[in-house]
Amino acid sequence: MLIVMRSDATAEQIARVVATIAELKLTPHPLPGATRTAIGMTGNTAAVSKSLFEVLPGVENAIRVTKPYKLASREMKKDDTVIGNIGPKTFTVIAGPCSVENEEITLRMAEHLMNKGVRYLRAGAFKPRSSPYSFQGLGLEGLRILERVRAKTGIGIVTELMDTEHAAAVEAASDIIQIGTRNMQNFGLLKRVGQCRKPVLLKRGMSATLEEWLMAAEYIMAGGNYEVILCERGVRTFSDHSRNTLDLSVVPVAKNLSHLPVFVDPSHGVGKRAYVPAMTYASMASGADGVLLEAHPDPDHALSDGAQTIDFDTLDAVLAKLTAMANLFGRTLG
Repeated sequence: MLIVMRSDATAEQIARVVATIAELKLTPHPLPGATRTAIGMTGNTAAVSKSLFEVLPGVENAIRVTKPYKLASREMKKDDTVIGNIGPKTFTVIAGPCSVENEEITLRMAEHLMNKGVRYLRAGAFKPRSSPYSFQGLGLEGLRILERVRAKTGIGIVTELMDTEHAAAVEAASDIIQIGTRNMQNFGLLKRVGQCRKPVLLKRGMSATLEEWLMAAEYIMAGGNYEVILCERGVRTFSDHSRNTLDLSVVPVAKNLSHLPVFVDPSHGVGKRAYVPAMTYASMASGADGVLLEAHPDPDHALSDGAQTIDFDTLDAVLAKLTAMANLFGRTLG
């Protein structure tokens, strides 16, 4: 259920609604909006009487939420969620190598991005790979490299968390915590990042439906972390012309059903660097709020995912075209 407060509701009236929900042994979720506060509740296994709240001072309405992903649903929150500078008025680019290889390359990448106005670097310290013999990342040393690069350049860090054991270390080293496709339904991990106070970029599982993806976001939000970014990264189909099938059709549907920002990862979606620029432009056209790109100063010698990684010249050309396109869609490049 969603309790919608009047626009002139006082802090005391909001607190009373929160206390009433807690007295029912349910979890309240205050959701401040542009003009009024709404308060969601989770934890109920049976219907809660609307009349319990409609009589409280400051309450305008009590609305039943029909979607199973209550907190992630537009029924619960009409306004788009804005996370820092990520939201409906900007198109945010996050770029960098698949993995942290060494400090020199990571610093060089960060400096190039900052010079081009890109404020987020993506790089994995822990790398889940299909083969146990592939490069698995530098682990904790990779996190230390990311922290030093952030201190030197001021760039924001996006890096993947693979297990609960390293949650505190990844949270300290990152500005956005990434949950990869293989862990989209790792519910213990989702509950753990629900306790974090850093935004979470949640990649869609390679065979996940939209509802399963939104329910994974719900696990994080139910833990109290409402700053979730959805990221489409391609799904597994019968196609063999690309690594995955980039499902751009899911972007407008996800944004219709949910208030959360939606990103696209064209690099993993196609798996071939020649096609990444076109799918990046298409991502903006689909209504996405940003993209996650794999870039490297020397992709042919990258330790992981070199085939889908673009070089600096290609990245610069992509950024220039995105800047020119942004006005068409009422956005600025962020």
